[in-house]
Amino acid sequence: MGKKIAIVTSHPIQYYAPLFKLLAQGIELKVFYTWGKDSVEKYDPGFGKTVQWDVPLLEGYTYQYLENTSEEPGSHHFKGIKNPTIVKEIIDYNPSAILVIGWGYHSHLKVLRYFKGKIPLYFRGDSTLLDNHSSGLAGKIKNLARRLFLAWVYSHVDKAFYVGQESKAYFMWAKLKESQLVFSPHSIDNKRFISDYGNQATELRKSLSISLTDRVILFAGKFESKKNPLLLLNAFLEASTENIHLLFIGNGQEEQKLKGLSTSSSKSSFIHFVDFQNQSMMPIWYQLSDVFCLPSKGPGETWGLAVNEAMASRRTIIVSNKVGCGKDLVRNGINGWIFESENKQALRELIEKIPSREALGKMGETSNEIIKNWGLEVTANCILKEWRNI
Repeated sequence: MGKKIAIVTSHPIQYYAPLFKLLAQGIELKVFYTWGKDSVEKYDPGFGKTVQWDVPLLEGYTYQYLENTSEEPGSHHFKGIKNPTIVKEIIDYNPSAILVIGWGYHSHLKVLRYFKGKIPLYFRGDSTLLDNHSSGLAGKIKNLARRLFLAWVYSHVDKAFYVGQESKAYFMWAKLKESQLVFSPHSIDNKRFISDYGNQATELRKSLSISLTDRVILFAGKFESKKNPLLLLNAFLEASTENIHLLFIGNGQEEQKLKGLSTSSSKSSFIHFVDFQNQSMMPIWYQLSDVFCLPSKGPGETWGLAVNEAMASRRTIIVSNKVGCGKDLVRNGINGWIFESENKQALRELIEKIPSREALGKMGETSNEIIKNWGLEVTANCILKEWRNI
């Protein structure tokens, strides 16, 4: 019998689907979606609306939706995924190894516990230690308890795929050994964003009354506290700027507050809001902009795959030091800048020193060169190399 891999993950997303398709070209696999069929078109509380991605998520690989009997189905809490038949379904598939993506669901932890010692167990996640700074005795006790618990969780894992430097540090803190860690970079479908959408981007600029010579800072994602769009807005409002626009794309809990502050400011004509945009449109919006900013403060911010997208689109990057990809992808003064999270003055100063569009273009080209080493093909090859040694 040839090698077969079972992959356990919650629901189809635009970042993993093309990776599964690539992996399926190198080894037989089956993806078990644990949230169930309802996860394809779901209400996203972060965006405040039902989201259905407009790129293919189920093509090129074998998959199965499992029955989810949770009283409150979803990926936002541990009891949101309960699959009574998951162990039987995996046994019937008879895989050579299992890859579990994320442990924080009832069924995923159940798989780790049941198959430990029976079959090679791989794990993939992008958690970091960036939020692990509780102070005082209570904080130290909390951190110790978390570490002991995570060490127990990962004691069920044979090997873990880490996605970058912060991810590796997290796994080692959780008592996994260096020999158990395999690098497989966090990546996106770079090809979708590298394509030239200059004409469409120019038309969008015109529709927003943004001159072709003006610079644009883009924030794209959920308007939520952990991503800290309010910090970006306030830093922009306080900065001495000329011919710089701020563009927010998305929706979320802080939307009204952001719009209220913008409307009442003297810079209101330089601040633009666009509702949630689906995947097919995002390459154009990135190429309309010059700088992509992710000013997250956490807790719970992990990698920040939008940074990969912006870099593939040849954009300059500004991120806070709470964004997990910063150490791996952002080189200060070369293709962007990293600032201290929640430091409004530091972000304001970065905004004030944003160079010309020509200089930003050169930095964006560097972003593109860097991100070529973080493509889906690289990720797939890292994983396949490990699996072929089973």
